Amino acid sequence: MQAQSGSGDDFDYIINSDDTNTITITNYTGPGGAVAIPTNINNLLVTGIGANAFQYCTNLTSVTIPDSVTSIGDDAFDCCYNLTNITIPDSVTSIGISAFGGCVDLTSVTIPGTVTNIGDWAFQSCSSLSNATIANGSGPTSIGDYAFNDCTNLTSVTIGKGVTSIGQQAFYDCFILSSVTIPGTVTNIGDGAFQRCFSMSNATIANGSGPTSIGDYVFNDCTNLISVMIGNGVTIIGQEEFYDCPRLSRVYFTGNAPTRFLGPFIASHATVCYLPGTTGWSYVFWGWPSGPPVLWNPLIQTGDGSFGVQTNQFGFTITNGSTTNIPIVVEACTNLASPVWTPLQTVTLTNGSFYFSDPQWSNYPARFYGLGFP
Repeated sequence: MQAQSGSGDDFDYIINSDDTNTITITNYTGPGGAVAIPTNINNLLVTGIGANAFQYCTNLTSVTIPDSVTSIGDDAFDCCYNLTNITIPDSVTSIGISAFGGCVDLTSVTIPGTVTNIGDWAFQSCSSLSNATIANGSGPTSIGDYAFNDCTNLTSVTIGKGVTSIGQQAFYDCFILSSVTIPGTVTNIGDGAFQRCFSMSNATIANGSGPTSIGDYVFNDCTNLISVMIGNGVTIIGQEEFYDCPRLSRVYFTGNAPTRFLGPFIASHATVCYLPGTTGWSYVFWGWPSGPPVLWNPLIQTGDGSFGVQTNQFGFTITNGSTTNIPIVVEACTNLASPVWTPLQTVTLTNGSFYFSDPQWSNYPARFYGLGFP
């Protein structure tokens, strides 16, 4: 049976087949400018914005969506070149494929935590978009493939705790995104998700319950990436994660070594750093080119009366069986988000342990240590 249709208040619509009192907007016929979509048209409740409803409405400058709407269809606002502002209410649960693709004047967007699906290419080529927030939600929420691809002015992204999946090349070619923190709720990061984010200097994948899979080439060609923190839920790492990241110096793991590794990282200047008490770290971490993993926050031993925190001395124990008689450098920094590592002492590790004294440790609110190579 063909859906019933109607029009009113500058909108064409169809009556939803499952409820004769609700409608989905199919076409906008008004003059543009600042548009507030009404909650009711002809005494019918507006619950959806259909596919292509506002596509190529080049006179549209802003849109307010009422809190009766639950879905925004595919291409709904595609190529609305002059759209600068969009208000998405908490009632919306789905944003369709390329819903706001090519909205080149859109500057910021806040996606409520109620949204569980952000479609492929949803904000692709929104070249003026500088801020995007995906609010905390109960999830699971999926960010589709290429969702923010080619948003070349994107500087800030907040990914809420309800997000569980980030699609492939979701933030590809976001040239000035400077740092990213991925919540521990995310269990899948697609291939090339942050590829070619040239200005990114730091990336954090937060601790989570996992298992979390990181796809291939996720940070490939991030030429200014300096450090990466990988949370304890990560179990699978794809190939060539950090290919062509010439400034990358440290990759920190907070949990055990991933149980599945699909290929080399390809980051010749970087060192893998792991926490004490974690397992699975071999002398050469699956072909990591710059040497064995090192302890980045060594255990402080206070049980021995000859040394301890009170005398500014620390005992380092390396559980790696292949670390005997290896010369290493003890380094320190005060901020892991933007680390500047200072060499403190070169020592030769004997039988997996040594003592180290840092008379400056009490002068800092936080002091982090790493072991590198001369």
